[in-house]
Amino acid sequence: MPKFAANLTMLFNEVPFLDRFAAAAEAGFEAVEFLFPYPFKAAELAERLEANNLKLVLHNLPAGNWEGGERGIACLPDRRGEFQEGVGRAIEYAKALKVPQLNCLVGIPTAGIDRDTAHASIVDNLRYAAAELKREGIRLLVEPCNSYDIPGFALNRSAEGLDIIEKVGSDNLFLQYDIYHMQRMEGELAATIKKQFAKIAHIQLADNPGRNEPGTGEINYPFLFELLDSLGYAGYVGCEYKPKTATVDGLGWLRGAQQRAAELA
Repeated sequence: MPKFAANLTMLFNEVPFLDRFAAAAEAGFEAVEFLFPYPFKAAELAERLEANNLKLVLHNLPAGNWEGGERGIACLPDRRGEFQEGVGRAIEYAKALKVPQLNCLVGIPTAGIDRDTAHASIVDNLRYAAAELKREGIRLLVEPCNSYDIPGFALNRSAEGLDIIEKVGSDNLFLQYDIYHMQRMEGELAATIKKQFAKIAHIQLADNPGRNEPGTGEINYPFLFELLDSLGYAGYVGCEYKPKTATVDGLGWLRGAQQRAAELA
């Protein structure tokens, strides 16, 4: 069975953010991820991780004015300086929190920026970020997101993410494959994971429709978990879903996966 990381941005949101570390540990998670560490001091987050014996497996580069609707700035050519400053800030946090990989949300092009211009900006910015992170031994990821939840997002399909990776030409840039996003955009989950497995460094999950926990929708997660095992996936699967009720009440899917794994052992 794969290893799972609780996404603290979305799980345990019935408690204040800093209390979610303890809640995740109590629920049996050994690892966590979240969108952004920047509202908090790195030492404060490191203390919560250590106190609860948790690993932080992922956070994102700064993504602009999130509350104002921005979902990243890599696609905006006039924000290159801000992007580069954000890379430096992300590295500081990643080193303090011992995070092995950072994800880049590339953003939504503003009016007047065509697709080619946006993609050229993404390539330039990711090339810079990949080189800076490589010097620190940190992987860079890029994530396609579905156009229903994030209209106008610059990368929507796995093939678009892989095309950007090829154009960047770095051995330190990988795909973050979000099962929920890709189910909405293209399906063919198992076939894509198998074909592009070498380029996938992190996986996230939620069921569809609703973006709730596995078992609430159409995605055959037991099959996908067995596939990941057969491929030798050694990373974590980030649980980036919206609990239908309280988080702990919806963890039956995880207990079921653990039981199936024990039976197969």
